[in-house]
Amino acid sequence: MQKQGGFTLIELVITIIVLGILAVVAAPKFLNMQDDARLAAAQGVKSALQSSSQLVYSKAAIKGVESVPSASISIANDTVNTKFGYPANDSVAKTVTLDGWSEAPGAAGTFKPDSASNTKCSVVYNNNLTATGGVPEISVSETCGK
Repeated sequence: MQKQGGFTLIELVITIIVLGILAVVAAPKFLNMQDDARLAAAQGVKSALQSSSQLVYSKAAIKGVESVPSASISIANDTVNTKFGYPANDSVAKTVTLDGWSEAPGAAGTFKPDSASNTKCSVVYNNNLTATGGVPEISVSETCGK
């Protein structure tokens, strides 16, 4: 007689248990990637707003209006209102192109994703400067990664 090879029932059960444990440990990490992607996109918008406001400030400094409470400068055939050299809340959307994001209606300086998947997520640009020497506040809502 020939001896038949194969797996015993105990080996199969142990293999299934190990695979189940791996699935329980690994699945939440993969499921959380979508939230991380949303947060990363919002952080990217924040960085774009910081860069564009610095570029506007540089142009304002060249024109000598970086210390003026209110001025207008021309950038890419568009007029941008500035406040102490940085874009004013109502003009910051003119300084940056954001794919998949747009300024919220009626909320100057507030940017939201175009998709309806996460309507709570927003990036807020707030130029509330009252004197020279500061920088505008740019914040990402805490709900972007949730």
